[in-house]
Amino acid sequence: MKLAIAQLNLVIGDLTGNAAQIMAAAQQAVEKGAQLLLTPELSLCGYPPRDLLINPSFVETMTATLQQLARDLPPLAVLVGTAEPNRQSQLSGGKPLYNSVALLAGGQVQQVFHKRLLPTYDVFDENRYFEPGQQPNVFSLGGWRIGLTICEDLWNDEQFWGQRNYATDPVGDLVEQGVDLIINLSASPYRAGKQKLREAMLQHSANRYNQPIIYTNQVGGNDELIFDGSSIACNRQGAIVARAQAFERDLLIIALDEAQRDLLPGSVAPAPKSEDAEIWGALVLGLRDYAHKCNFTKVVIGLSGGVDSALVAAIATEALGAQNVLGVLMPSPYSSDHSIQDALALAENLGIATQILPIAETMAAYEHTLGPAFAGTPAGLAEENIQARIRGNLLMAISNKFGYLLISTGNKSEMAVGYCTLYGDMSGGLAAIADVPKTRVYALCHWLNTKAVALRGKLEIIPAHILTKPPSAELKPGQVDQDSLPPYDTLDDILQRLIDQHQSLAQIVDAGHDPAVVQQVVQMVARAEFKRRQAPPGLKITDRAFGSGWRMPIAARPTIAISSLM
Repeated sequence: MKLAIAQLNLVIGDLTGNAAQIMAAAQQAVEKGAQLLLTPELSLCGYPPRDLLINPSFVETMTATLQQLARDLPPLAVLVGTAEPNRQSQLSGGKPLYNSVALLAGGQVQQVFHKRLLPTYDVFDENRYFEPGQQPNVFSLGGWRIGLTICEDLWNDEQFWGQRNYATDPVGDLVEQGVDLIINLSASPYRAGKQKLREAMLQHSANRYNQPIIYTNQVGGNDELIFDGSSIACNRQGAIVARAQAFERDLLIIALDEAQRDLLPGSVAPAPKSEDAEIWGALVLGLRDYAHKCNFTKVVIGLSGGVDSALVAAIATEALGAQNVLGVLMPSPYSSDHSIQDALALAENLGIATQILPIAETMAAYEHTLGPAFAGTPAGLAEENIQARIRGNLLMAISNKFGYLLISTGNKSEMAVGYCTLYGDMSGGLAAIADVPKTRVYALCHWLNTKAVALRGKLEIIPAHILTKPPSAELKPGQVDQDSLPPYDTLDDILQRLIDQHQSLAQIVDAGHDPAVVQQVVQMVARAEFKRRQAPPGLKITDRAFGSGWRMPIAARPTIAISSLM
């Protein structure tokens, strides 16, 4: 028997379009001799559908679309992710829906299975919508007894994690049922290094239970979340016998050995060669899908001559093509000549169009208008921020006039500590590198230049001077970022320990950081919460991004033992 994995790039809410993708994959699977097609978690509506699930008409349309899809499918069995109404919720309580998988065959919905473990951490909030399933999910096909799990159901192996996160163990329950094969339909969001962890977990479970496991993942960008695909299959010994492409649609065929009751070796796509390559692929996919799924074909970016805007411009060019990227230079009296030259050199390397809009006259107009209100006060931060807000207004004007998506260029380090200007450099419809720390920005640029030499024969994509000059917002004479911030290698290590690793202040100091610097960073992070709440969505690539998984209050005075560190 042959199984097919349909690694689909789904559009949230597009029931008709997603059903068409499933249908096309089913036709390809039949042509390749498959008897069963696996699709991702909630493949009919896309993941995560969030509050679309609260709309009863949307759920009703999903049910009707599922039934029509069953009637239209070619002759094979297909597992489709869907939201199934909980018919008992009004009588016995519980949530109105299940996160489900429907087995379609013979023109009908043959069986429906429910997800048993519902995650509520980080970006997940499934208890808001779904009732957990209570029974092991098993069905038979072609003489094989197949156990079905849905995403989180597979992430509770106490031997691998060192503890159980849920009382229920769906995989253990399936093994007790005597299944021949375990399959998992997932929509597992990307973060750096997650695929290695995911593969290690699947290999451990396959080897522990002596069970072949097939894992199907969604691919594509949906708002802030990126799904890397990278679907895999492991044999009974835990060896990877098949892997789908990373960050691309794919259809993977897996053959089952009837005699050994195991999986035969198949196509194993190479994994990204480095973490920088992996992150680059994620950011390109996330930006491309955000633009296309929001009906944008072109983007506009403010080019400052700095490393952040350089990286964002390179990502956008790779994602959408040079002909669809506009870089706008907006020099002020404080802009250095090299910043303009660096920005133009970058644009030439990328092949993107540019416009230059000097802002000196606009700054003078603001100074004249605000003169009476600011009389008798020294120039300071308010005047500096006006420059950023002028630039934000110009970029938004171009966006509005021509229908371009404005991509903001702030990195995670700046977003964390508030080293950014509301309605200025934070303006935009997408923050492409808002979850990329400054040190990683530099690493990605160096990686990109190395790749350019190897693949394209060019000396560089990012001009060398951009990577060697001190970073600066250039809002006043001689300004550099380190006037206001710790060195970025220090700052990023503190932020990573504080935000991603949830370390205490004492632990951060014990790691070798100055208590005064730790105190400064913690206070800056807390004060900047109101800015982050008003930022555009940012593509998630780390354990903890400033998005739907970050739920800090704004009006708060958290009691943190800082003074004891001094």
